[in-house]
Amino acid sequence: MYSVKEIYYTLQGEGANAGRPAVFCRFSGCNLWTGREQDRATATCKFCDTHFFGTDGPGGGKFETAGELADKVAATWPSATAERARPLVVCTGGEPLLQLNEELIGEFHHRGFEVAVETNGTQVPPSGLDWICVSPKAGTELVVKSGNELKLVYPQANAAPEQFETLNFEWLFLQPMDGLERDRNTRLALNYCLEHPQWRLSLQTHKMLQIP
Repeated sequence: MYSVKEIYYTLQGEGANAGRPAVFCRFSGCNLWTGREQDRATATCKFCDTHFFGTDGPGGGKFETAGELADKVAATWPSATAERARPLVVCTGGEPLLQLNEELIGEFHHRGFEVAVETNGTQVPPSGLDWICVSPKAGTELVVKSGNELKLVYPQANAAPEQFETLNFEWLFLQPMDGLERDRNTRLALNYCLEHPQWRLSLQTHKMLQIP
């Protein structure tokens, strides 16, 4: 059984794949926060800006089999696509690696999808993933130390960028923390990237464009 908050088609707004069309499959649940506002103050991750509690979002629900969920994702991708536009599914959350497994990855591949995951890096990923994006959170043990991109929400107390820059990732991104101090955080991230050019700035362009 897979519990999914929502499934929708949009543009990837962040990181190395920003601007690429994708189906987002947002799994319910996380190991760093319950998703309930009353629990935010005591959560390990207090700044999450996504709604992943429950299964009541667009396209969401409980799926009994990997094939059923993969069919739902495939039906969300446009039927008429160019030959060079390989379908992409972004598995996110919450924490998708609490549910995403090799069987589901295989079903996505069988339907022609490239499979990406956005994870907090505290869970061991299954084999077969095509793209791994890790977003470390302060106060957690990072077990995923290699992948395609590391996307650090910045600034975080006790999660300085230099802690992660020697890890084996193709891309290193700083993403300004959203919230009341977003403008200040954006300036801080911009200045850090200019001073440390191994890092690149990642902006949440989907919020600027007011798309999902």
